[in-house]
Amino acid sequence: MNRPAPVEISYDGMRFLITHNPTNATLCRFIEELKKYGVTTLVRVCDATYDKAPIEKEGIQVLGLTL
Repeated sequence: MNRPAPVEISYDGMRFLITHNPTNATLCRFIEELKKYGVTTLVRVCDATYDKAPIEKEGIQVLGLTL
C-alpha cells in the first residue's frame, strides 16, 4: 500500500512531522523516516496500530495524546 510522504511543519521554533499511522509490518521503514527527520518525541493522535517498543529502543519517546 502506498502511503503519503511525511510533511514537516515549522512553527514558532518547533518542528512537527505529520505522517501516516504505521503497522508492525511497516514499522522499520517508519523508524527510518523518523530518524531521517531527527524526531525525538512521537505523539500518537490515533489508535495504536503498532508496538512502540522498537521506536523507544531507537531513543525516541512515544506519547499518547488524550482527547
